[in-house]
Amino acid sequence: MSVFQGSAVAIVTPFHNGAVDFTAFTRLIELQIASGTDAIVVCGTTGESATLTVDEKLSVIQFVVERVNGRVPVIAGTGGNCTATVIENSRSAEAIGVDALLVVTPYYNKTTQAGLIAHYMAVADSVDLPIITYNVPSRTGLNILPATMAELLKHENIVGTKEASGNIEQIVNLAALCPDCDIYAGNDDHVLPVLSIGGKGVISTIANVMPDAMHSLCESFFKGDLAAAREMQIQMIPLWRAAFCEVNPIPTKAMMGMMKLCEPEVRLPLVPPSEASSLNMAPRFVVAMAVFVPLAVIIA
Repeated sequence: MSVFQGSAVAIVTPFHNGAVDFTAFTRLIELQIASGTDAIVVCGTTGESATLTVDEKLSVIQFVVERVNGRVPVIAGTGGNCTATVIENSRSAEAIGVDALLVVTPYYNKTTQAGLIAHYMAVADSVDLPIITYNVPSRTGLNILPATMAELLKHENIVGTKEASGNIEQIVNLAALCPDCDIYAGNDDHVLPVLSIGGKGVISTIANVMPDAMHSLCESFFKGDLAAAREMQIQMIPLWRAAFCEVNPIPTKAMMGMMKLCEPEVRLPLVPPSEASSLNMAPRFVVAMAVFVPLAVIIA
């Protein structure tokens, strides 16, 4: 059984004066659930997990689990480049009560494909939770090849992958080689292509600012309304370009600040968007959002 089908938000971690802003976090969670989001991924890339302390990660995961209270699945990002630490963090998340884990490939020290198999098998052996691997070679310098994923899926706890390689050919080959793999688009501009080859949904960044639209795209596809899904995917192009005009989640948080959902604060080494990026981002944001939400929401 799939962890979820549809749109999962890779939710941001809101900050206020350097600390996690749990008041804003409550607002974000309730917006996502009210908008039909099918799952919430916490402490992922968009959640700035790399700059959260261990205690902060556990506090954030526990807060989200408690606030969501079973209304949608909660998936915790527990990946890293030390297998022992990933196991420890995964066990902690399991004890808190998450529904599944999102585990990115080891980065910096990287490894071989054989090392990837050993790493993921060790993590999968350590918990009794579904695991979604996270393939994002542009950040990690390491690519999970389809043949490697086929080996990983032999473990009952490894059920799918967030595919953010940006390589459609590779994703098609993965779908052909691993028909039982739950494939989730990891790039917001690839949602419909991934769904069209049997994907289960998306783990989305821009769902932070338009959760209902991303949910509707997936829902339209699964209901067989391909024309509506296609139109929504195309209409999202300006927003996707705005969201990735600089390193994620800098622009996304800036847009959320415009919407007064949370402060645009990011943690070093991330910094606010440059003036040039802000000037480039703002009109795309307004154009895209005007398609999906009342303009009053944007400028209120």
